[in-house]
Amino acid sequence: MCALVLAGCASAPETDHSSRYTIDQDRAPSGNFDASGLPDARPKYEPPRRAGNKSPYTVWGKQYQVMASNDGYVARGIASWYGEKFHGHKTSNGETFNMYAMSAAHKSMQIPGYAQVTNLDNGRSVIVRVNDRGPFHGDRLIDLSYAAAKKLGYQSRGTARVEVAAITVRPDGSMTLAGQPFTPGDTVSYAETPVVASGDTVSGEQALFVQLGSFSSRDPAQQLLVRAQAVLEDPMRVRAIDTATGRFHRVQVGPFADEASARRIQNLLESRGFAQSILLTDSQ
Repeated sequence: MCALVLAGCASAPETDHSSRYTIDQDRAPSGNFDASGLPDARPKYEPPRRAGNKSPYTVWGKQYQVMASNDGYVARGIASWYGEKFHGHKTSNGETFNMYAMSAAHKSMQIPGYAQVTNLDNGRSVIVRVNDRGPFHGDRLIDLSYAAAKKLGYQSRGTARVEVAAITVRPDGSMTLAGQPFTPGDTVSYAETPVVASGDTVSGEQALFVQLGSFSSRDPAQQLLVRAQAVLEDPMRVRAIDTATGRFHRVQVGPFADEASARRIQNLLESRGFAQSILLTDSQ
């Protein structure tokens, strides 16, 4: 009976109105929660809402931009997770966070939205509902619910290298994954760009670029380019690249002669709301 009661609480948490958070440090739930049989979020068409999509918005003195559309979005970065501290509290769009559900927080995706998240270390993929904002510290790309992190196999480590590909659902029910036709059950990797980590050395014969995004469609890439041109005068381009998984349109600033110059512009762009930039060479 206790197990049934706990399961019920996990599926429909009650919001705690006594204080914002009753736990100082986030933590995993007690016990051995089994996420192996937990179904993915089921993408469905939802018309755009105002809740949670104010743009730009500011957190801890840093400004962020919400994307005009999730269509075609794909990125690689570091995923973290959040759990019991936030369980039962409101998300950015007014829903109730449930650490046992397949959900996520993202700084710039339209919410609510959906994304396929793939753990690049073990190949596992899940589909999550993006209904919250964050993470707002370090180099984190996305914050998954505890359950989603456990399904991806990184809950004990805390973070993992992931690929995030947006799932767009049209009014007729058809879907795209990072701009390509998609049916739930497919697990396709669309992000193809290796990242130059801080401290890596780059051959002097290779030019460096700060990449702001990589899209399977040209239109969202061009829109991102126009946004970047409004805040920066450095040279930039949309570069079309053919890969084994299709053609991608990369929005890039540069070239830069050295890593220090590229990092300086990357930091400037991040301060202006371009939070998912990466550093790469012209040959990548």
